[in-house]
Amino acid sequence: MQFCQLRYFVKIVEAGSFSRAASIVHIAQPALSQQIADLEERLGVSLLQRSARGVRPTAAGEILYKKATAILHQLDQLPALVRSGGGEPEGVVALGIMASLAPKLVAGVLEECRTTLPKVTIRVTDGDSLGLEHKIGANTLDIGILYEDEFLTPLMRQRLFTQKLFLVSGAPLPDRHNTISLEQIAGMPLVLPGPTRGRRRELIERTFADAGLKPRVALEADSFASEMWAVQNNVGCAIVPIGDVSHFGPGAFAKPILIQPAITMTCAMVYSSDLPLTNAGEAVRDFLPGFIQRRVHQPDMPGVEWITER
Repeated sequence: MQFCQLRYFVKIVEAGSFSRAASIVHIAQPALSQQIADLEERLGVSLLQRSARGVRPTAAGEILYKKATAILHQLDQLPALVRSGGGEPEGVVALGIMASLAPKLVAGVLEECRTTLPKVTIRVTDGDSLGLEHKIGANTLDIGILYEDEFLTPLMRQRLFTQKLFLVSGAPLPDRHNTISLEQIAGMPLVLPGPTRGRRRELIERTFADAGLKPRVALEADSFASEMWAVQNNVGCAIVPIGDVSHFGPGAFAKPILIQPAITMTCAMVYSSDLPLTNAGEAVRDFLPGFIQRRVHQPDMPGVEWITER
């Protein structure tokens, strides 16, 4: 089995077709098809299902895609790992940040990193906690900054801060002050993440159940962006770890209302327990907590309490 065959297979799965993958990897489509046929013959299984709409992996192909992605990431990291014995940190670091945190952190991280780590390039992606954790576990992300309520997956973690949750609405709510109770929220239409998402499954549902309440779900959103879009269009209110929405633009949302008694999530920096970070990755890991601590103490990030590890 050749590494190039694994790369070709991964690109085909991600592109969804042989023709698109062939243009990406700069190889003729017949030659690409032959490479995959050779790979399937060597493994003794069918890896791709072909149809008029494109290709998708079989059950065996799904397993190979996950494993091959991790192997190729480790292979790509080898030069940086070899060079990481000394000298100035240099290389690319894949950083994942929770979608709700990204607008507050990304610009500052990139700007300060360019100054303090000039030879390090940070490649940023956002998403939800579960998706980012899976990418770290698959070694396609080096470091993640994400919210968790329970620490279940076998990854390395450094807890950073706790964040109180707020109720966000599109228009100001009548007769509301600076706080709102869970009982009051239970009577409102809510826009919530899907039932498998961490904030919904691990925190919101459990908190309502402990109070003997049930959330009134108006819409289930598959991403943070669609969740906030629905709130902006007055589909319902959202329970989110954001106490300031000014970055969405003036008048996009009403002022967030703090939920009392407080509901909190923990923000942690997460990275693999299996694959060592490169010199550049270690430098970014060491740089991030100090930057984030300074950032979360700014006025546009209310409801934060920094965690001092003992």
